[in-house]
Amino acid sequence: MAESAQEKTEPATPRRRQKAREEGNVAKSMDLTASVALLLGVALLYMLGRQMFGGMKGLVERALRADFASNPARAEDLVAALADGIYVYVELAAPFMGAMAFVALVATLYQVGLLLTTKPLAPKLSKFNLIKGAQQMVNLRALMRFVQSMLKVVLLLGLGGLLVYLDIEKLLHLALLDVEPAFAGACELVFSLSVKLALMLLILGVIDYAYQKWQHEEELKMSKQDVKEEMRNMDGDPMVKQRRARVARQLAMQRVSAAVPQADVIVTNPTHFAVALKYDASTMKAPKVLAKGADYLAMRIRQIAAVHGVPVVERKELARALYREVDPGMEIPGEHYAAVAEILAYVYRLSKQQTA
Repeated sequence: MAESAQEKTEPATPRRRQKAREEGNVAKSMDLTASVALLLGVALLYMLGRQMFGGMKGLVERALRADFASNPARAEDLVAALADGIYVYVELAAPFMGAMAFVALVATLYQVGLLLTTKPLAPKLSKFNLIKGAQQMVNLRALMRFVQSMLKVVLLLGLGGLLVYLDIEKLLHLALLDVEPAFAGACELVFSLSVKLALMLLILGVIDYAYQKWQHEEELKMSKQDVKEEMRNMDGDPMVKQRRARVARQLAMQRVSAAVPQADVIVTNPTHFAVALKYDASTMKAPKVLAKGADYLAMRIRQIAAVHGVPVVERKELARALYREVDPGMEIPGEHYAAVAEILAYVYRLSKQQTA
């Protein structure tokens, strides 16, 4: 029984998931992020490649003409040429690098959402434990990562080799062309190969993300004992809760025992609710509720009233309304004046008859 209780068969609770998230323990695939960024990079190179190539060509031509360096030996001209090169590089690379960074950010946010935490960066002495580090290097998870990496390499090499083999005639034909057509044809073949490899990486990234999600859920699973302890920590120890409830009932009984003997009348449901009322014209503007109770407490109110000779009157609707609307120590609402006045008048007449 003890072993079965420790088996992690229960889904993670929201509190455990939140705690893991705060610690940076979330399901994410770096392969998926990298593949999406790579696919975008290939597309951007295809769209912006001519412009980027033209910009680099112009930079080389200006450098050869010494447009910014009439005397390359002078430091001022050398700095001017370097500044021009940096400007051209930023102008050409900024859209490309910015788009790559944006897509990588979107891919990461899609996987883990907005998560800002510094806990993974906090220094831990356990990270410097060589024995534990060696165990982590040879555990099952590390082995699975190694196998996955090798499979990816094999698949990519196989796909790349197959694609090159299928385009072998086009590659051989490039040798018969002039420089510019050969360069354009080579770029086309490289682009086609890059797109296909990037799509393969994207498929592998989606599979890896699904696997990471499954593995994350498995790691977060809890045993029945873990769930019980977490519920105890959140809601408090059941024994303590029972003790508090018992003390609350005792205090309620003490208040009822002290208040009911002072009441003029007890209005009942007759069994589910009981409300103790008192009215003193010299000190009160309206009748006041001294005590009220439901079920067991209502029975105790009737018992105490019987012991002290307090009249008990059955008025079902009135008892339910006073129990719901009025707390002990408060005066009754105006809409109940007539009904309560009728009961008090009846009690006063009954009391005079008994004394006579």
